[in-house]
Amino acid sequence: MKQLNYYYSFCLLLAVCGVLQFSPLNAQDIERQRPEEWKQLVWGGRFMDRFEAIPPIGELTSDTWGADAVRPRYTANGIEDPQWSYWGGNIRKGDDGKYHLIVCRWPENSEKGHMQWTKSEVVHAVAENPQGPFQVQGETIGQGHNPEFFRLKDGRYVIYVINAYYIADGLNGPWTKGEFTFDPRDRKIHDGLSNVSFAQRKDGSYLAVCRGGGIWMSETGLSPYYQVTNKSVYPAFDGRYEDPVIWRTHIQYHMIVNDWYGRIAYYLRSPNGIDWKVEPGEAYMPGIAKYEDGTVEAWYKYERIKMLQDEYGRAYQANFAVIDSSKWGDLGSDNHSSKNICIPLTKGKLLTILDKEEITEGTPLIRVKIEAEPGFDPHADMDLESLRFGAAEEVNFGRGSKLVKTEQQGKDLVLFFDGQGNGLTDENFAAKLLGKTKDGSLLFGYTRLPWLIYDTPILSARKPVVSHKNEKTIVRIEVGNYGLVNSEETKIQVEAQVSGEVIDFEASICALAPFEKTMIELEYSGILDKDAIFTVIAKQQEVRLFSE
Repeated sequence: MKQLNYYYSFCLLLAVCGVLQFSPLNAQDIERQRPEEWKQLVWGGRFMDRFEAIPPIGELTSDTWGADAVRPRYTANGIEDPQWSYWGGNIRKGDDGKYHLIVCRWPENSEKGHMQWTKSEVVHAVAENPQGPFQVQGETIGQGHNPEFFRLKDGRYVIYVINAYYIADGLNGPWTKGEFTFDPRDRKIHDGLSNVSFAQRKDGSYLAVCRGGGIWMSETGLSPYYQVTNKSVYPAFDGRYEDPVIWRTHIQYHMIVNDWYGRIAYYLRSPNGIDWKVEPGEAYMPGIAKYEDGTVEAWYKYERIKMLQDEYGRAYQANFAVIDSSKWGDLGSDNHSSKNICIPLTKGKLLTILDKEEITEGTPLIRVKIEAEPGFDPHADMDLESLRFGAAEEVNFGRGSKLVKTEQQGKDLVLFFDGQGNGLTDENFAAKLLGKTKDGSLLFGYTRLPWLIYDTPILSARKPVVSHKNEKTIVRIEVGNYGLVNSEETKIQVEAQVSGEVIDFEASICALAPFEKTMIELEYSGILDKDAIFTVIAKQQEVRLFSE
């Protein structure tokens, strides 16, 4: 089987990058020009197509706060209260079968209005229904903003807030406050450490993305987070990015990041949480909160998106912090405020490629099993003529392999696709099915490529430390393994550039378990400048070595 790698090697010195600061005092938004190719996307080719209509919940009422554009509405959707402004937060289904929302709030009558967010408090709310209404339970957990909570491998719950966390054995507390340790490992921290989002890896360790798009790893989720990327993984489009959300399914990692200034968000996918592929089309933008009759709740901004996931990690509901005016236009004791809303999502189907051999453009037939689930019968519910399968780069634009025939396999169904036009390569790392159900609803799903190995070592080097002793130069380099599997002994080449001269070293990295570190020590029989530029190259193609 092939290892899923892109075999990068990087220079070890930190790059100096300027960060453009933008003041929101003069403007709240700007219209972003969309790439021309987006016009060719078919329905289901962009993440935003997965948002479904908000079903009726409670009474539709105009007797509430808000601009005319968001009234009447179902105030029971999510959480809202005329006495409080709510923001951020995510939902998880608890062991009790109920839905738990950790969210922050501040008094609506605060003199500073929305700008009171700096003194927001975190609360725990519960609902019988995933869409609400959520009711606050018990005492305030503590001070904090932009909460996101997750569960450790040992069962404890952790609530992240900016610059701190709260931890408890259960969702009802008691909660103890602490601080995460973030070790940038000589790398630039991209746009600070606020608005961090977390995804548990399959071994119980955690991956996190910070506001600026840097990727971090923690062995337990509470132990130190180590930065392993050298630059932001966000799209290369012009944008004022914030509010990333990251989640993992049994197939791949997913991320959405918001350009708050452009009021447009982008969707990315990754096989390992390190290498990210930007999908075309909007992930979300204003106008996505619609009712079954087509009525739109026209919220001014949608921020802090979070996902409610099933046992496979599939997202089936998104919740947002929304506001009906600009943040600076929301004043204390006025008719404007913010809340948390819930929007159902179309959930991807469970797929498996049955062919074990690598699929190429010359593959005559591709066999894909689609599983039956409660509420979905693949024998009766699919519009078979609409189905396309292959690389997302193909099916998102209406191309890909066409269905040839089907074969019953118990309650499941095997789909046979003509291999022509599948577009699959190792870089795709997951194949996509796209089509419709017989009632015209969206149908999609992803599946892994059986010939690829997804779990690989992730070796990452820190900046070399240069010292001198007895007219010799000692170069020490710390290397850690942040992958999910053990690495093998790895041969590397280290280059030092000094005044145009290149000096080569060779060394070996011993086998490392996940989160294990080692120190490489190199010796040079002369004096090297401490500002020498170093490059580290892994000699084995199957090993990836991240370094500056």
